Order: sequence, then C-alpha cells, then structure tokens
Amino acid sequence: MATTATHAGKGKKAKAPTLSQAPLTTSVTINAPAAKVWEALTQNDKRKQWFFGVDTRTDWKEGSELVHTGEYQGKPYRDKGEILEIEPGRLLVHTHWSDTSGVPDKPENYQTVSFMLSETDGKTNVTVAESNFPSAKARETSEQAWRQVLDALKHLVEA
Repeated sequence: MATTATHAGKGKKAKAPTLSQAPLTTSVTINAPAAKVWEALTQNDKRKQWFFGVDTRTDWKEGSELVHTGEYQGKPYRDKGEILEIEPGRLLVHTHWSDTSGVPDKPENYQTVSFMLSETDGKTNVTVAESNFPSAKARETSEQAWRQVLDALKHLVEA
C-alpha cells in the first residue's frame, strides 16, 4: 500500500513512490582503469562473459538500438532499447524493455539503465542505476541480477 505525504504549505497529498517506482542503484569498485572496464562493457565477446551470456547488438552511438538476446530458464528472450547518452569511458544510458516483462512494448513501459564510471588512482567505481520497473518483484529480481553481474564484471576485468 502506498503512503501519502503532504507538501508543506500546499495542503495537497501526493502518493509516495511505490517500490517498483523507486530507482535502484548498485555499485562496485574494480581494480582497473576506466578504459579497461569500458571495453568489457561495450565489446560483445567480453560483455557476454559477465552479462548472463547475452549477445548484444548495437553500434554504441546515441539514438541507436540496443538489443540483447539469449536464453533464460530454458526459454529464448529478446530485450531491446535505445542508447540515450554515451560518453566513452564514463557514461552509458539506455532504455530497456524485455519481452518477458509481462508489460506491452510501449515507451512508458521502458526502464532507464545508466552505467556511470569514475576512475581514481587506477580504480574504477561502476554504478548502475535503473528505474521504471514494471513491478516490485521485477525490481527485486533486477537488484539481485545487478549484484551478480557487477561481481562477474569485476572478476573478468581484474583477471
């Protein structure tokens, strides 16, 4: 059940965000320079090693389609989105929709996923932020998945 909050001086009540609306942020520090981490994020052969074995198709340019294909629990899937912003070595923002999400393929059902990299003294902090989940369960699943894949990314890059 959503709670409500009163805006000071307005006397109006607004619903607080539900768990599915609350953004999710997960971070990891990798003992490697940002350029090496970026390579693992954007090269399909490397990405496949840490990101659930998915095949990723894109040209890594703003406005381009981003497509992930693979198999989950024995069933093929196709996730897609659009690259909204990209700054090599620093930032990747894209939309995301999955045919397994249970929601129609409409713009309002796309999540936004951001990868933010910041390097200090040869170590890179990677933060993934995701928002607009179709349900609280989807958010919980995503939280577990990001922890798993960021750990796998760390191990791959540091090896």
